[in-house]
Amino acid sequence: MNITILGTGNMAKGLASVFAAGGYDVILGSRDVARAKDTAKTLGGRVKGDGLMAAAQKSEVIVLAVPFEAAAETIAAAGGLAGKVLVDISNPLTPDYMGLTVGHSTSAAEEIQKLASEAKVVKAFNTVFASVLKGGGKVGKTPVTVFVAGDDEAANKTVETIGAKSGFSVLQSGGLKVARYLEPVAGLNIVLGYGKGHGTDIAPTWLLAA
Repeated sequence: MNITILGTGNMAKGLASVFAAGGYDVILGSRDVARAKDTAKTLGGRVKGDGLMAAAQKSEVIVLAVPFEAAAETIAAAGGLAGKVLVDISNPLTPDYMGLTVGHSTSAAEEIQKLASEAKVVKAFNTVFASVLKGGGKVGKTPVTVFVAGDDEAANKTVETIGAKSGFSVLQSGGLKVARYLEPVAGLNIVLGYGKGHGTDIAPTWLLAA
């Protein structure tokens, strides 16, 4: 299976590395094709680079790894992504990281579903710091939890499989509305990491009784 990641930032590079290590072929998509290809070269043989639309056409699973503010422009440039499993990793944070720009009655993921109305949007990986991805998706020796939320059961299962094969612990969390809870969890993680000085080698999880 191919996985396309739209973006070339730290999260895009980190996810590309762990997905490739999990056995997937990854295409980084960017408006700047040269940048996508140069970034891919630094990550190894299973990662390639291309333009946004060309990259999107090569995979059934698309990871949207751009800031929430850039989602509409990126989705349009990638061709709308109809029929794709679209994984939203964004968090709609204010510039000071102390609030959400959307919430309560909607979420970034739900707004992205409106923008890509014919895609199957799944919220995942938004509570994971890029530095944790550099560690292979683990904090110490413990796999980091990836919370998955979406309205399409098959799409959720696809993302769960990708996460598990890439070394994460995956927790199915419900429908896409659950993103209204997951996005504030990411905000708390940022406050603890940066505001409280715990650093970015941290990640939230849930302890489940056996």
